[in-house]
Amino acid sequence: MSAYDRRDLGLLLLRLGAGGVLFAHGTQKLFGWFGGHGIEGTGQFMESIGYQPGKASATASGLAEAGGGTLLALGLATPAAGAAAAGGMAGAAAVHAPNGFFDQEGGYEHAATLGLAATCLAIAGPGRLSLDHALGHVVDRGWMVPTALAATAAVTAVVIGARNKRLDEARTEREEQAGVFEDQEALFEE
Repeated sequence: MSAYDRRDLGLLLLRLGAGGVLFAHGTQKLFGWFGGHGIEGTGQFMESIGYQPGKASATASGLAEAGGGTLLALGLATPAAGAAAAGGMAGAAAVHAPNGFFDQEGGYEHAATLGLAATCLAIAGPGRLSLDHALGHVVDRGWMVPTALAATAAVTAVVIGARNKRLDEARTEREEQAGVFEDQEALFEE
């Protein structure tokens, strides 16, 4: 087997592995498959962690993961697929970041690894064992890579920034309420 053939096989295996995991996580959110909670349950969870509106956030996250994962596995529209999946994983990593890096402590390790794999596939391309190759790379042009990654990075930054702002506002409100309670307790003690 030549080095070129090994590269194609390696890219296929990476696409199938990362794409399959992304697909499974996305369908948990969208359809409740594989022990997931579907749009309703995931939407409620998204609201609780600051992504609002919850159902829209659950749908976007599920589509980025299931859609991006499916397209990555097929090797179709690889720049857009990789960028979408990476954006979804950046949103997940933001949720897990306060827990540190390692997954066993609830950290962002898993999300970061999937996001990195998706980004690498968007950049490297799908290889010859792909639908992009079979279709003459119609939706896998060189200019699409930076465009897809930049657009996804911009949207992801806005979404995560809005989430962080909501969480900061909620934290400030809780602290102010705690201060009011402390002031009231002091009045009763006098």
